[in-house]
Amino acid sequence: MQELTHFINGEHVKGTSGRFADVMNPATGEVQAKVPLANKAEMDIAVAAAQAAQPAWAAVNPQRRARVLMKFVDLLNRDMDKLAEALSREHGKTFPDAKGDIQRGLEVAEYCIAAPQMLKGEYTDAAGPGIDIYSMRQALGVTAGITPFNFPAMIPMWMFAPAIACGNAFILKPSERDPSVPLMLAELLEEAGLPKGIIQVVNGDKEAVDAILFDPIIQSVGFVGSTPIAEYIYGTGCAQGKRVQCFGGAKNHMIIMPDADLDQAADALVGAGYGAAGERCMAISVAVPVGEETADKLRDKLIPRIEKLKIAPYTAGDDVDYGPVVTKAAQENILRLVQTGVDQGADLVVDGRDFSLQGYEDGFFVGPHLFDNVTKDMDIYKTEIFGPVLSMVRAQSYEEALGLAMDHEYGNGTAIYTRDGDTARDFASRINVGMVGVNVPIPVPLAYHTFGGWKKSAFGDLNQHGPDSFKFYTRTKTVTSRWPSGIKEGGEFHFKQMD
Repeated sequence: MQELTHFINGEHVKGTSGRFADVMNPATGEVQAKVPLANKAEMDIAVAAAQAAQPAWAAVNPQRRARVLMKFVDLLNRDMDKLAEALSREHGKTFPDAKGDIQRGLEVAEYCIAAPQMLKGEYTDAAGPGIDIYSMRQALGVTAGITPFNFPAMIPMWMFAPAIACGNAFILKPSERDPSVPLMLAELLEEAGLPKGIIQVVNGDKEAVDAILFDPIIQSVGFVGSTPIAEYIYGTGCAQGKRVQCFGGAKNHMIIMPDADLDQAADALVGAGYGAAGERCMAISVAVPVGEETADKLRDKLIPRIEKLKIAPYTAGDDVDYGPVVTKAAQENILRLVQTGVDQGADLVVDGRDFSLQGYEDGFFVGPHLFDNVTKDMDIYKTEIFGPVLSMVRAQSYEEALGLAMDHEYGNGTAIYTRDGDTARDFASRINVGMVGVNVPIPVPLAYHTFGGWKKSAFGDLNQHGPDSFKFYTRTKTVTSRWPSGIKEGGEFHFKQMD
């Protein structure tokens, strides 16, 4: 049985807490490794190493820091297949999905190569007699990130790439369900030339999370996961005086207007609803066709597409549509919610409850499900299922459809399918959701824009990646400077105009 490690001060370090978690193979249901769960003492060692290394790293000029990321990107491309295989083996994603996970993280690292440009301050010459004013963006110090199982490569890179580009040290607490890829990423960063101690990977559970939240040396915390935990981390971290950004759950709606290309919309719904087994915070889980005719036609197009989905382990080839969910508990929760939908009166028109894969009966596979005539009082509408379950909620008008998305407590992503520019423009303007797609089902922005939801999907003032990431991982210092040149010196007892 493989025993994984922490990565502290440039070394693989065995856990000393005596506590371990099982790392499963979701396709077979077998334990494939043990991962150590850190205690506070182990976290303290990582923090001390980060604190010792960070000042020298912050003193390296931004261009040289960017060169480390340039090399890191080269190494990611070199090891793409190796990383993707490890990711698929622990998470269950198909191989193309795993490579996409890595690619979207790589793109943020590429963006952060622009650190010299992003870290420039402002300057005002001669703001007053002999007075200049200028600003600097300076590193926070030691920063940390707590990342989820569903994107074990992408989300860590969304956090640590801008953090280290800004001159910070970074402590990563990845999901204990699929920890191998974060450890491999840390190795690649040091191979790229990152000094020891600037990236630390400390595996753990709530004890490690609380050690991060209550450590006075750690200046900022990023989190992606469920909303209840996001609320806990945000509230606790802010109470400790930390800068915190947390991203929580989602219930993403796609509105399908009567004028939409229904084949295009159906294809988009199948990919966005069932890809990665629905384990994506940007998955479309609610389809809202406008008008009964639209709903009936859409349903007729969805059913055969869903019934043809190929569900198998990643080893079955690149034509697999999705694999297992991450744990037995996740599988059981999804099926429980499906049964709740049936009990509460929704029409289960595609029933995947009896799905079983020969040779993988102990794997955590869930067949695809499609509900119709779902209402907003049902649990399957209110709850983030995080599985291959799509609900159709019929709306009689555009305003009713818009209201469904606006009234839901989550506001991560949404989409509209239409040929009408006025409708699309109105939707994008009025919807109270952070990321909007127009004929795009999963509107995840590219690395040079920012990613973030609204309402109970996000907590904090700044989003992930893009320009916001450089703001989050730095503090602004403003300097007012005067160099006397024939100016009479004297005490200043009140504010004066500088003109």
